[in-house]
Amino acid sequence: MDTTNLLSIVDGETRNSKNKKKKRKWREIEAIHDQYRLRRELKEMDLFDELEELAS
Repeated sequence: MDTTNLLSIVDGETRNSKNKKKKRKWREIEAIHDQYRLRRELKEMDLFDELEELAS
């Protein structure tokens, strides 16, 4: 195996790991957005205050 093949394999592996990290980060961001959306919807229905009272 010559060095160009080796470099392309290593470069491909680093791209895959970077893509996985980006996807994971976006999943975390989407989860945070979902939590805010849920809180906003519960506040609109006046259930968020009741939920906080039960939690404390």
